[in-house]
Amino acid sequence: MRMPKAPPQVQKLFVSTPSQRLLHCLGAGVESVHKDKYLHWEDVRVRNPPADLSHEEWWLAIKLKRGSTRRELPFVDKSGQHFSYSDSGDLYRRLRGIDRDCSGQIEVPFGHGFQEGSGEKYLMSSLIEESITSSQLEGAATTRRIAKEMLRTGRSPRDESEQMILSNYHAMEFLRQHAQEDLSMDILLELHRILTHKTLEEHQIGRLRQPLDRVEVASWDGVVVHTPPHANELDVRMGRLLTFANHDHDGQEIHPFVKAVVLHFMIGYDHPFVDGNGRTARALFYWSMARSDYWLTQYLTISSVIRQAPAQYVRAYVYSETDDRDITYFLYYHLKVMRTAISNLHSYLARKSREMERLWSVLRAPDTTILLNHRQVALLGHLLKNPEQIYVIASHQRSHNVTYQTARTDLIKLTELGFLQASKRGRKLVYRKSTEFESKLGELRNALADAANFR
Repeated sequence: MRMPKAPPQVQKLFVSTPSQRLLHCLGAGVESVHKDKYLHWEDVRVRNPPADLSHEEWWLAIKLKRGSTRRELPFVDKSGQHFSYSDSGDLYRRLRGIDRDCSGQIEVPFGHGFQEGSGEKYLMSSLIEESITSSQLEGAATTRRIAKEMLRTGRSPRDESEQMILSNYHAMEFLRQHAQEDLSMDILLELHRILTHKTLEEHQIGRLRQPLDRVEVASWDGVVVHTPPHANELDVRMGRLLTFANHDHDGQEIHPFVKAVVLHFMIGYDHPFVDGNGRTARALFYWSMARSDYWLTQYLTISSVIRQAPAQYVRAYVYSETDDRDITYFLYYHLKVMRTAISNLHSYLARKSREMERLWSVLRAPDTTILLNHRQVALLGHLLKNPEQIYVIASHQRSHNVTYQTARTDLIKLTELGFLQASKRGRKLVYRKSTEFESKLGELRNALADAANFR
């Protein structure tokens, strides 16, 4: 990654600009956001300035506009200067979209009762996807298919990459359990311990980095983009972070999304751990949003969006650090990520809706009884509505008033066909939906179509 050019110092530009030109800059109607983009000097210097402004005058006008809505944060950089963000009308227009889409209802046209009991299924899928992609951002090298198989079946990880993904999944579950609690140092260190279990040296797990720990932040191509504050400052810095996470700043309410993004940014900036800082930062973002009742966020996978263009993620950090500690760059980046993640969720739900309609059409087809009896069709329909349902032979026997042997034969056949999977619960055999349920229904549809064509 090529590091951006350092912006001109606004104070020097202000002093060196003649009064008449300064008034001209102020009256040029320059906005803090240019065509939906929060421009850094790296972008400004290569674009055509508005009116007859020079690049430096355009930058000065932008910075003066941003300065009028600057809101200081309780965090400081290595030189003791405060971080801030621009509290512009455009930012709050975008935040209203987050309010609408992350705390409202999802409209899903499934019908047929498909939504009943399916929330946990979608939540598990989202937690699995986030665990995988957040770990892949930090170097985990395994396929999504293999990682999903490990998490769904509960098998032990085979290597460090799989362990990282499993640990990330456990960390997300841990934060769900503590979503309504204040963030404490114990919770933060336990989160790190879970995230780095068996992937770090034991003496580095669940503790802040020490003065002898040499830590630098590099981009994917090895370019050092950030050197964090000295380890001796971490106790004070983490104290500020915990206070900010749990309370309003100076009695002034900060928008929940802004707070969550700032927490994410500051973990990245302070880099309190030897490793696992990125995963910790992204997990805390989820925790903060859940704590503020933005419940839809738990169904989103922000890391999958970040992973599509990791350079933009790094650049958002670097722009914020190099331009007067202005975290607005990081805010705008995350607003874009959230919009994409929300859009991806709705596309996923719409796709699942279409898939479920096709699967229901299989169960409604008269020819289905050629391969399955009416009791088996009824069970599959019930399972489609209630994906977490568990069946036993006795319950199937009572539901259809058949003999024990007939009920047993029904369930064994559905297991052999791949619709169900059997397991022991104590001394009793129980049946639940298999991981191949949807694909097996698709195969059944194809078999019925082949049979119809043959006739």
